[in-house]
Amino acid sequence: MESLVCKHWHHCPADEVTTLLSTHPQKGLSPFEAKHRLEKFGPNSVTAKKQKGPLIRFLLQFHQPLVYILLAAGTVTLLLQEWVDASVILGVVLVNAFIGFIQEAKAEKAIESLKQMMTTQATVLRDGKWLQIDSVHLVVGDIIRLQSGDKVPADARLLSCRDLQVDESALTGESVPVIKKEEPLDPETILADRRNMTYAGTLVTYGQAEAVVVATGDATETGRISEMIAQAADLSTPLTKKIASFSKVLLVAILALAALTFGVGLWRGEGAVDMFMAAVALAVGAIPEGLPAAVTITLAIGVSRMAKRRAIIRKLPAVETLGSTTVICSDKTGTLTENQMTVRRIFAGGGLFEVEGNGYAPDGRIVAGGADVRENMSVALAETLTAGLLCNDSRLVEADGLWRIEGDPTEGALLTAAAKAGLSPQDAETKLPRKDVIPFESERQFMATLHSAAGGHVLYLKGAIEKVLEACSEGLSADGKTAALDKDALHQKADELAAEGLRVLALARKKIDRAKLEVEDCLSGLTFVGLQGMIDPPRTEAVAAVGVCRSAGIAVKMITGDHAVTATEIARQLGIGLTKDGEDKKPATLTGKQLESLTDEELVAAAEGTSVFARVAPEQKLRLVEALQARKHVVAMTGDGVNDAPALKQANIGIAMGITGTDVSKEAADMVLTDDNFASITAAVEEGRRIFDNLVKFITWTLPTNGGEGLVILAAIMSGVMLPILPVQILWINMTTAVLLGLMLAFEPGEADVMSYPPRKPDSPILSGILITRILLVSVLMLSAVFSIFTWQKSIGYPVEVARTVAVNLFVMIELTYLFNCRSLTRSMFKIGLFTNPWVLVGSGAMIVLQLLFTYAPVMNRVFHSAPISLTDWLLIALIAVAVYLIIGLEKWVRLHVLKNPR
Repeated sequence: MESLVCKHWHHCPADEVTTLLSTHPQKGLSPFEAKHRLEKFGPNSVTAKKQKGPLIRFLLQFHQPLVYILLAAGTVTLLLQEWVDASVILGVVLVNAFIGFIQEAKAEKAIESLKQMMTTQATVLRDGKWLQIDSVHLVVGDIIRLQSGDKVPADARLLSCRDLQVDESALTGESVPVIKKEEPLDPETILADRRNMTYAGTLVTYGQAEAVVVATGDATETGRISEMIAQAADLSTPLTKKIASFSKVLLVAILALAALTFGVGLWRGEGAVDMFMAAVALAVGAIPEGLPAAVTITLAIGVSRMAKRRAIIRKLPAVETLGSTTVICSDKTGTLTENQMTVRRIFAGGGLFEVEGNGYAPDGRIVAGGADVRENMSVALAETLTAGLLCNDSRLVEADGLWRIEGDPTEGALLTAAAKAGLSPQDAETKLPRKDVIPFESERQFMATLHSAAGGHVLYLKGAIEKVLEACSEGLSADGKTAALDKDALHQKADELAAEGLRVLALARKKIDRAKLEVEDCLSGLTFVGLQGMIDPPRTEAVAAVGVCRSAGIAVKMITGDHAVTATEIARQLGIGLTKDGEDKKPATLTGKQLESLTDEELVAAAEGTSVFARVAPEQKLRLVEALQARKHVVAMTGDGVNDAPALKQANIGIAMGITGTDVSKEAADMVLTDDNFASITAAVEEGRRIFDNLVKFITWTLPTNGGEGLVILAAIMSGVMLPILPVQILWINMTTAVLLGLMLAFEPGEADVMSYPPRKPDSPILSGILITRILLVSVLMLSAVFSIFTWQKSIGYPVEVARTVAVNLFVMIELTYLFNCRSLTRSMFKIGLFTNPWVLVGSGAMIVLQLLFTYAPVMNRVFHSAPISLTDWLLIALIAVAVYLIIGLEKWVRLHVLKNPR
């Protein structure tokens, strides 16, 4: 919807906002005015964008060169009245079309998920009365009330608030709830720092507020993200691009050869009908009917394997895309990190302590100099932990072995740190029961609680170090005695902890003689007890995963809405920005504000050379992905929030988090990690590379068959002899060998060095020059063997049916032995293990059985014009097939050991 627009709502004073929106802060809108605005501007929901109709989406699946080739093959087999073969070929086309058709609904589902996300109940002021209405009926100018647990129903400018904190991680990437206030802000304040605004779809975690709605529906930040999702281009993957390019070349080559065959035959005086059938035979022979099925089945097997490795693929080619990824752009919160605040450092009694363990699980030690201090804790350390434990309104809950926080993540970190020292909230409350509390307010920047204690009452306080030290007059030494306070030294220590990316809280105590707590009690006379520094820590397994990516030549970049210092430190701990040899250096960092000032050309250069992008707005994430793609990178984008969805869709492959990820991010992604584990991406990359290698192996194996068949037909026409193989026999060879031999390569396990070489260049062809040379070599060997044996047997009086049966079996057996060459494109099959892929042996056995039926079964003799052959013929066929295997094995050995250029 078009809203009543002020460019910078966060910059306008609250009374000016209500005036601009023609509303009353104490009465709100009248029901009549609200109805009028709803009719004029529309409901508070995301508008579904117009999609292509189902029929058009289905028909577009056939608009591919490879499908044209298949349709041509199907048409030819129909003309030849080979109904079974035609059904198989056209069935492959339909299966591919249906798979693509189903995946096309992705963007539509993403927008529907956004609509569901925004639907909630809202408390609104209408004509001076507070009402509960469906958020879809909110309009610009409505006064709304927010309190802890509410989902914000629309973008709103705060009019008044008390201790308001909002979880905006799904929108901005901020890892902790944001403290809100109503004062006007600078007009250039970025989205993540607009403390006087609340945004649709975010969650109120603490406090309460009243606000005026400034944008609804499509005009909200969530609505703008929906627009970006709809506008982001659906990019083709490296595989689909290469297959399309390869298919176009193949299509032209097949048509040219067929035309040449027809023309040469006419020139030699042959009949037009005979030459047309010869041209058809050549075309049928040259078309790799099994290629689309091999691509689909290989990718489907990859999907199954990926599911076992905790990655769900929503789009088949996405499996392979991971294998060619050159850059992974990752969100920080919940993806590279635990999304659980964790105390890392404690400074108390002049000593610095390290806290082990990640997340809210109370597992880990508190150590000093490597030694556990739990059994010999200083008084100052114990008091620092107790202060964090008691000055706390949150609680830890365990369910199904997982620990989570009910309340503020910062307070959860304090509870967990205390639990690691053996302190429990129940024991502490029993010993020191709470009597009063002063809740946290952004103006005061502290929280205080009062507890009964022996001989009186004790006040515990936590807050910003500036405020706490200002109120302290002494410090607590390690032995529990009070001492003079060196505030400058404490500020320096806090700065050192902050430089590590830690959020630092100061803790203090004070004894008072009454059971009532006043703010004045917290402003002076306190005893400083310690500092606790916390962070949303990196996942342990993510550190290893980033290292594997680095060794595989894949750059990892962090794109987050969090603060620059925190993001840079987390990136350093993860190893993001390190060189391939592991040289330690601080990652290069840019903020969203700095990105705003860059031109598109400058952004492309910055995206290439920068490892960390902090305080980034959603549209900037999208721009960064586009900038990397401008440098020909294949970009994978990981994320879990609403703010990640447009970039997930724009990326060559979007990877969403299955547990913490929003529905919006999952629907916009190509792949979903079921364990939210960045390390699973490493497995996915390895799987993607394995799949592409297997597809290359299949193509390297199948093309010599098509080339050999085409060359045999061409040679027969050129030399004026009868065709050594018939079109129906060619179809038999192509379809049976593709299924029983070629597809067995889809089960080939990854080779040992699959993660030790850099990603393929996005613009590199499917087949290298070395493989093209090998394909030509095998094609020529097939041509020489089949044509020479056929003409020799004809010359010594073999019946044509017998000679053709020998030719067909020779083709198949050469393909069978060459299949073992193709199990590895650089090594011998004995190096990778003869039994590491048992399906190859099963397929080879089944193929031999089928060829025996083809040769000796009377029904097969009638259908395929074959005839029984002698044992001598079989020995000749076997000898030639083994010779081809040895020749190709020698060629691979020379390239690997002599030329040192196996790829």
